[in-house]
Amino acid sequence: MAQIAAYRALGARVLSVAMMDDLASRPPCGARWRAYVAATHDIGADRRFFSGPPFAGLASRLLVDGWWRLIHGDQASWLIELARRAPLPDGFWEETVDLIHANHYFTLPFVEALKNGRRIPVVLETQDIQARQYVLRNKGGFFIPPYATYDNMLKVELDWMRRADLSAHLNEEEFHDFRDLLPDSRHALIYPAVPEVPRAAGRDVIIVASDNYANYVSLRWFLEEVVPLSGGARVAIYGNIDGGVKRRDGALYEAHRALFRGRVDDIGSVYANAGAVLLPTIEGHGLSIKAVEALCCGAPLVATPLAFRGMKVDPHALGNVALADDAAQFARHWREAQERADRGDTPPLESDTRRLYESSFSPQAYARTLAAAVEPLLQ
Repeated sequence: MAQIAAYRALGARVLSVAMMDDLASRPPCGARWRAYVAATHDIGADRRFFSGPPFAGLASRLLVDGWWRLIHGDQASWLIELARRAPLPDGFWEETVDLIHANHYFTLPFVEALKNGRRIPVVLETQDIQARQYVLRNKGGFFIPPYATYDNMLKVELDWMRRADLSAHLNEEEFHDFRDLLPDSRHALIYPAVPEVPRAAGRDVIIVASDNYANYVSLRWFLEEVVPLSGGARVAIYGNIDGGVKRRDGALYEAHRALFRGRVDDIGSVYANAGAVLLPTIEGHGLSIKAVEALCCGAPLVATPLAFRGMKVDPHALGNVALADDAAQFARHWREAQERADRGDTPPLESDTRRLYESSFSPQAYARTLAAAVEPLLQ
């Protein structure tokens, strides 16, 4: 939705074309399509189209070209073969298209069908190196040897990425990785637009985290290594990370049950009542959306350097950030932040982190950077 909002802010008429990445009923029939449409009812596009590979694809060469590779773990080729079989959506040819913005490399066979031989520039937005994600997923699945390798799946990914006119990368790490892998392609670093959260104006010390393995590892370090050194400093932990900790380490969860607040519908109110935000990040790749939200709220931050991964910024230069390299230092900064919050030292309306958000991660910043990147493609 942020992409659509940005293009509309730039004066474009925007078409949304959704492609299902699995065999599914003809849209809008079937549970998956109904769930998608319900979840994106306010997407903001001027017109919407839907497509996806039908179950009838099983009667084609999909079993040979795609499924046979999939049972050996080759998810890269499977997704490409699904996209090849997605039909053109009804009514699409009524529209004039000047630019296509694709969100995954495996949609590019479908994009080629949409272009139908016309010269339409394509921007491909990357979401990490997908071959890396496939290898991680394959560790927990049952596949038949010979197993698909990282190198083979990466080759499929890169071969299709070369067909895009511009690859847009969401964080600095991705930008450098793909620039090295595809030196002859055009690349741009375009930070995603992160919705604004309210300015911090309270006394709570908070952590906000969703349930993924990297966040679990980071929070486990915080609970086991930092909390015992905190000297009674308080913190409230929001987000569904509570379920992840409980599932992976029930004893750790029970020992710190009082700290967890769970998922809340209005995360904005949590940031509004914050006096400080803790970012105890010791694991993870790519840009952290929760870290960007913390920048936006303007509260003093206590963080590890890894919390700023994927950002082209020196966190030491941010005046309202206290960086910690180990548990003892993190605990000391946390106690100091707690003391300031208890005194009622309300965060100022302007801060270094808030200015960083506005210049790099706001919807306005995204639209500006996007415009500069795509303008040469339209000339």
